[in-house]
Amino acid sequence: MSITKYIFVTGGVTSSLGKGIISASLAKLLQSRGLSVTIQKFDPYLNIDPGTLNPYEHGECYVTDDGAETDLDLGHYERFLNIATSQANNITTGRIYNNVITRERRGDYLGKTVQVIPHITDEIKRNFFLLGNTGQYDIVITEIGGCVGDIESLPFIEAVRQARWELGEHNALVIHLTLVPYLKSAGELKTKPTQHSVKTLLEAGIQPDILVCRTEHHLPQEIRRKLALFCNVHINSVIESIDAETIYDVPLLMKKEKLDERVISKMRLTPKQETNIESWRDFLGRLKNPTEEVNIALVGKYVELHDAYKSIAEAFIHAGAANECKVNLHWIKAEDLVSWETTVSTLSKVDGILVAPGFGERGIEGKINAVRYARENNVPFFGICLGMQCAVVEFSRNVLGLKDAASTEMNPDTPNPVISIMESQKDVTMKGGTMRLGAYRCELQKGSKAYQAYGKAEISERHRHRYEFNSDYRDQIEAAGMIASGINPDTGLVEIIELKDHVWFVGAQYHPELKSTVLNPHPLFVKFVRVALETYKAKHLAEHR
Repeated sequence: MSITKYIFVTGGVTSSLGKGIISASLAKLLQSRGLSVTIQKFDPYLNIDPGTLNPYEHGECYVTDDGAETDLDLGHYERFLNIATSQANNITTGRIYNNVITRERRGDYLGKTVQVIPHITDEIKRNFFLLGNTGQYDIVITEIGGCVGDIESLPFIEAVRQARWELGEHNALVIHLTLVPYLKSAGELKTKPTQHSVKTLLEAGIQPDILVCRTEHHLPQEIRRKLALFCNVHINSVIESIDAETIYDVPLLMKKEKLDERVISKMRLTPKQETNIESWRDFLGRLKNPTEEVNIALVGKYVELHDAYKSIAEAFIHAGAANECKVNLHWIKAEDLVSWETTVSTLSKVDGILVAPGFGERGIEGKINAVRYARENNVPFFGICLGMQCAVVEFSRNVLGLKDAASTEMNPDTPNPVISIMESQKDVTMKGGTMRLGAYRCELQKGSKAYQAYGKAEISERHRHRYEFNSDYRDQIEAAGMIASGINPDTGLVEIIELKDHVWFVGAQYHPELKSTVLNPHPLFVKFVRVALETYKAKHLAEHR
């Protein structure tokens, strides 16, 4: 059995340079050569996971099949590699310290003084190697969150130094991502920030093997030579990462820069085939050369920060490419739709409406108004998690006549709790990691819109919620025309609702966006975009008759 090799990706100068995209792009290129690759993210914050973080703090919380609440970078990993991640792919400082302190309380350290070195660094290394020890992967790429020099990152950087020494030459490699800024007034690219960043890394005992330089302008040969000289790397290992039109360009840009070739050479890897990324090129061709376009409203609570709905935005990109259609997303703050007049004037301009997930009361009436507009005007509608629940509340109020219908999340005393807390959640007091999380089965009603989209009777999708459709109202709601077209076979939970007499009105309790990838766009998004496009064409044709 071949030895698993480890690549560590660190960052310097500033955050948000795109370590996740670079890691995913490199992994894609290595995967395209027949190598088995996975990526993991180590985050330096003290939360056990990002599950309790406000989306404004950290963007969306990405949920895996096994129910882990993780960093949004895991979404990039899955979308690029088309493979599932798990709890083991995202580790935080909080989880590391929690594991060590739990062992100390249990007496595992036999009276030793527990310290950052070796106990914390040993626990970090144990998690570095966890996926590699399964024997499933040729390469494990580990992205270290934050910047080199951050106080909270120091134990991770020290663990990388130790791991590299333990693994030995050719079995471990460090890629350092930095910024090469352009000073407009001087008309120059500046290498000093990268030099300082590498110096900081060297002070921690790590010499980077490859430099990946984020830049707005191409790096001339003299700049590459200067970086190589002052940072002690080979000039061929100075890789340009220029700003791209789309994140999906980055694997091809990295291939052009021969990043994968440098890694293969330095680690003495044996590729199993020539690079095969034709399907990726096909996707990019469709993405960049749409024949149509469609306008979709994304109605949400956190729209000021697009990363709060990152997977939804990316799922629309995948679905648009599948339909050879450009999806223009209109980010609409739910609170702005509290007035019905504003709702009508805002949503009359779009071809489809998606009501996004979220928690809490803020903006809820705006979401319900968006649902009502879609229902009454036969506009294609897609509701996700809370968006599905809003659809049930709106239907109950305006079709069934239950004017005080609500979710008990928003109104615990409502006389008509059409959405109520799950039985298993009633006694839960801890917030972290206690929701209904991860993949669950769902059986689809044949002939339904959901069944037609998926093309099969049983699916598995990822969840993250505490409240559910109240089945006490199911008969009443179905008699009025809203059907439960997807049911969990084990619990009877209503997973999907839809309207029979509507062009396309579907609400899902789960999060379909979390399973959409470049090579497998999610069928519900693909169908939603297609129907929105067809509706737009029909409307446009009618207006010009």
